[in-house]
Amino acid sequence: MKQNRVRHPIHPIAAAIALLCCATAGAQQTDAMPTVTVSAAPVQEGLGLARENATASRLNLSAQDMPASVESLSTAAMQARGDLQVKDAVTRSTGLTDISSPGNGIAYSARGFSGNNAIAMLENGQRLLVGSGTATYPSDPWGYDYIEVLRGPGSVVYGSGSTGATINAVRKAPQRAASFEAMAGIGGGKALRAGAGGTGAIGGKGAFRLDAYADRSDGFVDRGEARHGKLLTSLAYALTPDLDLDAQLDHAEQKPQRYFGTPLVNGRLAGQLRNENYNVGDADIEYVDDKAVARLTWRVSPALTVSNELAYMKARRNWRNAEYYVYNPAANVVERSDYIAIQHRQEQTANRLEARWNAGANRLVTGWEAATINFQHTNNSPYGGSSTVAPTGFHPGVFDSPDPLRPNFATDTATNAFYIEDAYSLSESLLLLAGARHDRYEVDRVSLQGAAGFSATLASNSARLGLTWKLAPHTSLYGQFSSGSDPLTSLLSLNLANARYKLTRSRQAEGGVKQSLANGKAEWTAALYRIRKDDIITRDPSNPAQSIQGGSQTSQGAEFSAAVSLASAWRIDANLAYTDAQFDRLLEGGNVSRAGKRPPDVPATSANLWLAYKADAWRAGAGARYVGKRFIDNGNTQALPAYTVIDAALGWNLNRHVLVQLNLRNLADRLYASTSYSDSQYLLGDRRHAELTVQWRY
Repeated sequence: MKQNRVRHPIHPIAAAIALLCCATAGAQQTDAMPTVTVSAAPVQEGLGLARENATASRLNLSAQDMPASVESLSTAAMQARGDLQVKDAVTRSTGLTDISSPGNGIAYSARGFSGNNAIAMLENGQRLLVGSGTATYPSDPWGYDYIEVLRGPGSVVYGSGSTGATINAVRKAPQRAASFEAMAGIGGGKALRAGAGGTGAIGGKGAFRLDAYADRSDGFVDRGEARHGKLLTSLAYALTPDLDLDAQLDHAEQKPQRYFGTPLVNGRLAGQLRNENYNVGDADIEYVDDKAVARLTWRVSPALTVSNELAYMKARRNWRNAEYYVYNPAANVVERSDYIAIQHRQEQTANRLEARWNAGANRLVTGWEAATINFQHTNNSPYGGSSTVAPTGFHPGVFDSPDPLRPNFATDTATNAFYIEDAYSLSESLLLLAGARHDRYEVDRVSLQGAAGFSATLASNSARLGLTWKLAPHTSLYGQFSSGSDPLTSLLSLNLANARYKLTRSRQAEGGVKQSLANGKAEWTAALYRIRKDDIITRDPSNPAQSIQGGSQTSQGAEFSAAVSLASAWRIDANLAYTDAQFDRLLEGGNVSRAGKRPPDVPATSANLWLAYKADAWRAGAGARYVGKRFIDNGNTQALPAYTVIDAALGWNLNRHVLVQLNLRNLADRLYASTSYSDSQYLLGDRRHAELTVQWRY
């Protein structure tokens, strides 16, 4: 029965489509209503302090008023810098480091915490819960208006799994004024890409938007072919003067690069192996994501708004690869093992009922979120198979494992969350923000191989209290205390060993300053923070063979961001993050203490710099991205070296509709590791390359 629900998830999407169709039909029978105008926020450069931020708060406070570290990345800035993937843009923000791999899809590190159980990724405020540590979208910025980043615990807004940061890609909204945009590109690594998007009116009461995108490349390694495509659709319709319908229906397919890293030679990166791919010849990775959303918004009165949002999301993922490589110097060969085949089938139906009150000095929002998630995991555990190939000039062979691919387990997870958030203007210069949230997760797991199943219930409470003090209209000091929680492992793939554990607890204290000068021509922010996370897994000191929840980790640091117009044509964007993270209490096998060690994937320092020029028909820019040394293990015995990558872009407006741009990446052709896949292999960053794009806007 569980398998059928996982494989045939038609009822939730049918309900969403039925709601859309019925509402539209009802609207057609209604008398003519006033024209609906759906407008996007004006394009902003810099840090976006004046923009309303829907990620850090459900009250749409501006970044200037929000007592937290938030940042906004506009489409204009992403295009000017030539950021063709979401992770390229996100890692230009303050303190975010890319740790993506074919195993976890898309993943980041922030404020001392790493991975998809600590960094939440959303699209338009919708979050697909993480299955087996994997997240697969949003991957490219086409069709998005801007990307918002909230650093630190965001559990009051989006539940557990957001201690490090929350990243939200906000879609371009439907507009009644007709417009069209397109892009085509060609570049190194046999890259080809194209995108198109358009918006316009529906009758006298609605608007639509369509965005389509596709790309392909060889990934700069042998047999590294990758491709990606998506279709995004949006609708906004006024059913009555006080009742609006918004809907989305999306589909995305990805065939990521089937590359799991390059083996180290004598403990170092080897330039002669830079182009080699040690995966098998018939390797496969595929992600397919579908989403349907329908939201009704009722303006009950000028002060009260009630909305209900129904969402259905489905993910199908497939891996078949040889994933572990070790260079044997004595025989001068590469030994391959871990022939792993895995499939995920995940569907999530979620509903959010919310009421907002905005009157006078007080703004209040309260809501109830409920979701059901079906997840099925199929694999060929224990992942047998091995082979040996020469370092270069080898035949890749085929996937050959003695272990059959079989359904392993299925889980049904029910979630319920209640939240309340209040922003109260104590005076013209003081804003108090308070919020609380309760999450409850009920997980039922059934083995599909005859083992015993189990049920588990997990719960968490989180809260936030912050104060913003405006020293002047565009200068703010803020402080906040917030709490959150993270799962020890993916809730959807919870096993019996972890079912007895509760969610980890995190607490943050943060203070900072935000300032906008010269009518927004200069913006800067600075923040100091300290986060403590308890109940991580450690060994029992009295019984080293037993694991308990007694470990703890702290992270403290400083962040600085600035965006300044140096002159009429010049602009500089810069940020710097310093992170002092360590385990305070952690025992591993043999009661070995890791106290004082830095957690894996956490650089002590990261920084970004971008200098831009724009005048008449020309625009140009150049910048550097620095990521400090990161350890790959809890014992800090092995580290990824620090690296600096220099990029540049040059654009020419052929006319007011057409822009031609040359993007240059890794100008120094730096050989560097973006992340590790094991202690014997690292994933390499792209080599030096160029890409030419043409953009049309009408």
